[in-house]
Amino acid sequence: MVELLIVGGGKMGAALLGGLLRNGHDSENISVIEPSATRAQELIETYGVRVSTEMEPSEGSIIATKPDVVAAVAHQVAEAGTKRLLSVAAGVTLSAIDKATGATIPAIRAMPNTPALVGKGAAAICGNEVATPEDLIWAEEILGAVGTVVRTEERLLDAVTGLSGSGPAYVFLVAEAMIDAGVMTGLSRAVATDLAIQTLLGASALLAEGKPPAELRADVTSPGGTTAAGLRELENHGLRAAFAAAIEAASRRSQELGQD
Repeated sequence: MVELLIVGGGKMGAALLGGLLRNGHDSENISVIEPSATRAQELIETYGVRVSTEMEPSEGSIIATKPDVVAAVAHQVAEAGTKRLLSVAAGVTLSAIDKATGATIPAIRAMPNTPALVGKGAAAICGNEVATPEDLIWAEEILGAVGTVVRTEERLLDAVTGLSGSGPAYVFLVAEAMIDAGVMTGLSRAVATDLAIQTLLGASALLAEGKPPAELRADVTSPGGTTAAGLRELENHGLRAAFAAAIEAASRRSQELGQD
């Protein structure tokens, strides 16, 4: 019986695999299910793990597939004899997974995001009724290999999806907008790109130190100064309302995916 079975060798599956290996897990104890022969070869060459198309018994399984096949895969890993599973697919509810497995296997649902690819992910998890504290710890250790993990109620996972699951794209759009604005004010695109990216990295590092965002903003906002002028324009153009609408729309779409 393999220690960990990862079903799906795409970006998120590979991110979790890489994080686990960097944190000391033995590649010999991990098996990946990947139907694409080309992708399977890439995973073998990059990570040195065993890759196949056949399910096998496992101490635990990670389902890192597209949402529309999660139920079928959950049924397959249950039939193969997994002891517990972790799903990282957006919108797929625990009830849908339980229906596919017979509700006898501990199942944890998670919503990670793409910064997991560089070990800076954010994920929220919740478990079904048969999941024990040990099962949740197991899931936290897996996702903790690629970032931060929090526990929440399942009813809040759609909100998590709207905020942190889709959130990186909002930040990328902000970066695009800052770069374009820099070019419009006379900077070369290369210089604007370097400055915008480093500004976002530096601001993120300051946020990570724990000081509230409002205080950090106040620290760089002198009365009547340049930052105050810029912030006034962002408020006048409805920045807060735009983010609120975006997160609400993404959360609503996550709910719709779950219903589908």
